[in-house]
Amino acid sequence: MAERLMLLDTASLYFRAFHGVPDSIRRPDGTPVNAVRGLLDMIARLTADFAATQLIACWDDDWRPQWRVDLIPTYKAHRVAREVAGGPDVETVPDALEAQVPLIRHVLGLAGIAVVGAPEHEADDVVGTYASRAEVPTDVVTGDRDLFQLVDDARGVRVVYTARGMRNLEVVTDAVVVGKYRVLPEQYADFATLRGDASDGLPGVAGIGEKSAATLLAEHGTLEGLLEAAADPTGGLPAPVRMRLAAAADYLAVAPAVVNVVRDLDLPTPEEAGARLRPVVGEPRAELERLATEWNLGGSVGRLLGALDAKGEI
Repeated sequence: MAERLMLLDTASLYFRAFHGVPDSIRRPDGTPVNAVRGLLDMIARLTADFAATQLIACWDDDWRPQWRVDLIPTYKAHRVAREVAGGPDVETVPDALEAQVPLIRHVLGLAGIAVVGAPEHEADDVVGTYASRAEVPTDVVTGDRDLFQLVDDARGVRVVYTARGMRNLEVVTDAVVVGKYRVLPEQYADFATLRGDASDGLPGVAGIGEKSAATLLAEHGTLEGLLEAAADPTGGLPAPVRMRLAAAADYLAVAPAVVNVVRDLDLPTPEEAGARLRPVVGEPRAELERLATEWNLGGSVGRLLGALDAKGEI
C-alpha cells in the first residue's frame, strides 16, 4: 500500500460529531458519548476511504494562544467562556461535549492513534508543521477554511473538507481553491487577512471583500506586494483602496502572524509520534471491546477496529 499521511483537526471533528449524533446516547452513568461514537466512525471511514497508512490526531493544547491575542485582541474573543489569568482562556464548549473530551483521548490512546499538540499553539499549527514537512502524500481533515493555505498539489497535500458533513466531503486541491476564491492556496492567508473572518474575530480591511481581495492579490501577488504598491503614489492603486489599506495599517502589520499557520514547531516525527496505523491487539483491544459495551459505543468500536485490522495482519 502506498504511504499516505492523514492529519486530523481533531476538535473540528469531535465538535461536528457532537452536533451530528444525538446526545441521548449515553453511558449508564448518564455521561453522553455521542461525540466519542461519531469521532470513531469518522476515523474508521476516513482512514479506509482515503487509504491512510499514518494518522495523527492534531490537538489544541491552546485553542486561543495569548501571542495571537496580543496581536489581535478580538481573535476568537466571541468564543471565550471565561478568562484565565496566566493560562489559556476557557472556550465555550457545551458541558455534554466537554465531559467527553477525556473519553476521546482515552479511546484514541487504546486504539494506538497518535495524538500530538504543542504548548501555546493550536491544532492548526501542528497540522501546518506536519503538512509542510511531509515526505508522503498528505490529507488534512478539517472543517476550517484557514487550512486551505496548506494545499499544495506539487507536494501531494490536499484538504478533506468536512463543512458539508461526512456524506458530502470535498477534496480541496489547488484547482478547487482557485475555483472558489480566485486565489492560489499560497495566497489564501493573505486573502483571508484582507477579507477578514468573523468566525475567528478577524476584522479584515473595511471595504474590501472576497472579490476585491482576490482581484488585488491577482494584480500584486502578495499582501506585501500590495502594501508596497499602496505606499507608492505611482503604484497604480486607486486612491480609495490606498485609503482603506492605510486606515487598516495597524491591523495589517500584525494580522499575517495570526492568520498564517505556524510551520516550524518542534514536534516528534510521525514515526516518533507513532503515526503508523496498525491492528489493535492484546489488552488494548480487549479493553476497547469492553468499553464498547460498558460505554454504550455501539458498533463504532468494531468499525474502528475493523478499519485498523485492514492496515495489517494481526
